[in-house]
Amino acid sequence: MSSALDEYLDDLPLIAILRGITPEDCVAVTEALFAAGFRMVEVPLNSPQALPSIKRIAHQFGDRMLVGAGTVLTPDQVRQVHESGGRLIVAPNTNLPVIQAGIEAAMITIPGAATPTEAFAGIHAGASGVKVFPAEAIAPQVLASWRAVIPDTVPLLPVGGIDSHNMADYWQAGAAGFGLGSALYKPGKSLGDISASATKLVWSATSLTKTI
Repeated sequence: MSSALDEYLDDLPLIAILRGITPEDCVAVTEALFAAGFRMVEVPLNSPQALPSIKRIAHQFGDRMLVGAGTVLTPDQVRQVHESGGRLIVAPNTNLPVIQAGIEAAMITIPGAATPTEAFAGIHAGASGVKVFPAEAIAPQVLASWRAVIPDTVPLLPVGGIDSHNMADYWQAGAAGFGLGSALYKPGKSLGDISASATKLVWSATSLTKTI
């Protein structure tokens, strides 16, 4: 659906979810992720001072990193993220006004869906891709059934419980990328440990893309 999203997924099909990040730590953590190969970062809006964090990351990295927000629930929040320099909107649900606000702001917009019906609603509204959420409740076999009916041009991105151990199963079922939360980052995790986790996850994702 979105050539811009496809380009980032082609670089590395991983979105870093920095839930709980603070403005004081956001640039250093993102620098570690960038060094490991990440090119997409979302700061959930229920993180402390999420908008200032998004603004700092966007200012530091510019076009080198696709930066935006997760847990976006209202059109007003979409506008706030856009004003902060964000270019990515990720939602936990299929909220059509949020999708529309993202499109109007020329942002990459990825709504969450737990069923094919929700996924198709987002697709018809113009979403850039679909966040398959929560992935813990949607087995790879189920995702394969989604993939059989959803156009190949629409990226499906499982989020929730994704790590280096189950990534391959979802990829083989038709996933185009993944959102990574606690497997990658959590508040209090050292930069060294974040870098180690990022390197491991990037290696896993790169191994998948080389099998295409």
